[in-house]
Amino acid sequence: MMLEIRNLHARLSDGREILKGIDLKVDAGEVHAIMGPNGSGKSTLALTVMGHPRYKVTRGEITYGGRDVIKMAVDERARAGLFLAFQYPAAIPGVSVANFLRTAINARRAEPGVTAGTAAEARKNDMPIPQFVKLLAEKMKLLEIDDSYKSRSVNDGFSGGEKKRLETLQMHMFGPSLALMDETDSGLDIDALKIVAHAIEALRGPEVGILLITHYERILRFVQPDFVHVLIDGRVVRTGGRELAAELEAKGYEFVREELYAGRA
Repeated sequence: MMLEIRNLHARLSDGREILKGIDLKVDAGEVHAIMGPNGSGKSTLALTVMGHPRYKVTRGEITYGGRDVIKMAVDERARAGLFLAFQYPAAIPGVSVANFLRTAINARRAEPGVTAGTAAEARKNDMPIPQFVKLLAEKMKLLEIDDSYKSRSVNDGFSGGEKKRLETLQMHMFGPSLALMDETDSGLDIDALKIVAHAIEALRGPEVGILLITHYERILRFVQPDFVHVLIDGRVVRTGGRELAAELEAKGYEFVREELYAGRA
């Protein structure tokens, strides 16, 4: 099992409990879609797995490849192969896309906890520049990103769709073994949606797990999930296949709530 979440409870720094007992397993080679209404805890789940300081785990376990994720620092989680595509990516004025990507890749490749004695030792695990340039060109072509983006400041002046496409580019450049994608489809027109969906499908493979958080069924017309989970009030209340997403699109979430509360009556 790649990622296993057991009875996960998490709260905001102000004390409000958001996650109220999440149980979820994502294995290598699987694509899981998380759907649910606003405020159900979808983004909180992704941010908690990645270690965002705003959220505190109060109960439960998160393991990844057998390791205790909760005890890992954020950079350890990234080095272990976790990647989070943000719902609201931040702008970094003055830092070019190319420089940002190369710096981040080299930081992930560096040996943790080792203080280098010389600059040469510090760079010994860096990705060679020709290899980086070739990889970046391949991934930009896959995502149909114009070459001019390399010199633009990260997300500075980017449209919502451009930001999401850059998040997907980062995902491909870093090559994670588990990708957490927090509403990557929001703000995309149909053409951009198809491009991003194609890139998600291009990443999937026998050694990669994907957790795709979305409000809408439309991206799941292009990305075929193995499982669809419905998150309501901080809990996974229903799991199914691709057909569940279509049912949610047709009926909304109210019928799931009715079934849930009828079962509790």
